Amino acid sequence: MNTEQHILACIDGSAVTQPVCDYAAWYASKLNLPVGLLHVSDVPASSRRDLSGAIGVNSRQLLLEELTQLDEQRAKIANSYSDALVNDAKSHIQSRFDSVDVKIYQRHGKLLPAIEHFNSKNRVIVMGRRGEDHKDSRINIGSQIETVARASSVPVMICSETFKEPTSYMVAFDGSKTAIKAVDIISKSPLLKGLQGHIVMIGNDDETSKKSLAAATEQLKTAGFTIEAHQLSASNAVDGLLAFQQQNAVDIIVIGAYGHSKLQQLFVGSTTTKIIAKTLSPIILVR
Repeated sequence: MNTEQHILACIDGSAVTQPVCDYAAWYASKLNLPVGLLHVSDVPASSRRDLSGAIGVNSRQLLLEELTQLDEQRAKIANSYSDALVNDAKSHIQSRFDSVDVKIYQRHGKLLPAIEHFNSKNRVIVMGRRGEDHKDSRINIGSQIETVARASSVPVMICSETFKEPTSYMVAFDGSKTAIKAVDIISKSPLLKGLQGHIVMIGNDDETSKKSLAAATEQLKTAGFTIEAHQLSASNAVDGLLAFQQQNAVDIIVIGAYGHSKLQQLFVGSTTTKIIAKTLSPIILVR
């Protein structure tokens, strides 16, 4: 086992915590890597600095002492919660994927700096579609997803709220350099081998695009993947991809993040939210 890298699972105690653990462990089992469970405690800053200087010195000192005690209690509670969360998550993974090694990482502050702390080890980052701060929002995809996806140099897997071991996948393909690179990355990884694959192009029915689609399909077939090519007519890339995904019961959608053509729409503003929020499948963003 390569102990230098891991599949980083970002957990926060929300409803997607178990699926994040399951998909991370599934990913890790396919790549023979450990899971790194990351929980980041973002404890609010002390409110001591907000005290007005208008109150008396003695009263102010007493309040400062009380606030110091409250800060210490809050930090202890946050640490205890984090300990319980990561240990429960580790037990969950080991009960379902007993061959997967699990490492625990606990940090304070913001999620992105914590993830970047492990940049040299991160093979993949796994996140949930909704975070603890947005658990009551029906279509919220988690405030951290776009921030992490834009900053990450490795694939980011965005999970659904329930785990289903994948048996199929689709690659959204537009012939761009980003899409070609995504196919190249897929072809060199054992992750999706053995699954039924589809490579789907939206529009772009010119000869150059057809040749690009055919070349990408051949590359995956030569690498030992089971793959079928599809060229679809759709005025909207999101609707076309989601319709294909639903009609073919596709388990995972793979997209080269931040392309420079029609599929670029998928990663700009509200369209990103739409495709991640609407599909029941996990999505892998490949950089």
